[in-house]
Amino acid sequence: MSPARPVAPPSSTRNAGIDALRVGTTFLVVLHHTAITYGAIGGWYYKEIPTDSSLSSMLLVFFCTFNQAWFMGLFFLLAGYYTPPALGARGSWRYLRDRLQRLGIPLLVYGFVIGPATIALAKTARGKPFFDTLTLLWQRGIFEKGPLWFAWALLIFAVVAVLGQALGVCRNETQRERKFPTNKVLLAAAAATGVVAFVLRLKWPVGTEVWGLQLGYFSSYVVLFGAGFLAASPRWLERLPAPQVGTWRRIAWIALPVLPVVALLGPKLMGIEGQPVGGWSIPALVYALWEPFVAWGVILALLQACQQRIKVLVPFGARLARRAFAIYVVHPPVVVAVTLAWRGVEAPALLKFAVSGGLACAACYVLAGLLLKLPGVDRVL
Repeated sequence: MSPARPVAPPSSTRNAGIDALRVGTTFLVVLHHTAITYGAIGGWYYKEIPTDSSLSSMLLVFFCTFNQAWFMGLFFLLAGYYTPPALGARGSWRYLRDRLQRLGIPLLVYGFVIGPATIALAKTARGKPFFDTLTLLWQRGIFEKGPLWFAWALLIFAVVAVLGQALGVCRNETQRERKFPTNKVLLAAAAATGVVAFVLRLKWPVGTEVWGLQLGYFSSYVVLFGAGFLAASPRWLERLPAPQVGTWRRIAWIALPVLPVVALLGPKLMGIEGQPVGGWSIPALVYALWEPFVAWGVILALLQACQQRIKVLVPFGARLARRAFAIYVVHPPVVVAVTLAWRGVEAPALLKFAVSGGLACAACYVLAGLLLKLPGVDRVL
């Protein structure tokens, strides 16, 4: 399940286009966190340049805001898509055992080892010794989920899927001829997702965690996981209707500038007050609705484009696909290490973002390959 390695449906070949999209989105996660280092908004271990009103900061903020609208949602969609065939092939208990192995072990290793080590590495920028900080974190029993909140969420979704199957709620095998949702259904789903996100953010604004999860984003995650689950038997993601993809691509383009206009010009020209991250305000409502309308179009367009253009993965592409989840797991300390390595060098923020992001992606690829050669690791990552 993306970004973890998906389980292919029985008697089917791997979908090269979907694998390529999964790889590209995984690297986008690396770039996303690099952008936060150099001026974008968001939580991250090390921030070299604070968010301000500079052009570079605003561009990186929009870059991350756009990513956030769809990239983790795509992973949840693909996770849902590969859940029914995995359940059917393995049965409930073997499926849960597999999920505990492939998601639970990386979560534990990250929480107790990689996460604290990343925190300790970041604190060296303030003159704190790495090993002293790491020892202190271990003594305090710190469990740092970091980006592995995704594995934690997928474990919860896996349990829900198994319970749903046991209760007869999540039976998908008889729906092979079900037609792709109409534009009206997609429109209603986008609107409902946005409204629920707005309501959730009244209680839990963006940035607020509950059990290590930002519930303000989970409206779209739940909808997309469920959509992926329903799409599995009729294989909707591999049979996307071109007219609808075109419609939602246009909708995404139309929606895209709405949030920046409201956020940048609303307070000055229209007297609109409030923060997009949550609360009873127009910006919060616009942001909550903006995300699914952008996400539906971007996800459908990327799925279509990748599958049309990529029919077979070259050997290098296959290696990338195999390493995608490992790259996701190890990227935080790599990004922090790369950005710390030349923090004393004066250079434009966008240049540092591009150079650091590229180096981090390359280093993650190499490190992931080395990890997968270790005994037993290839059965987990």
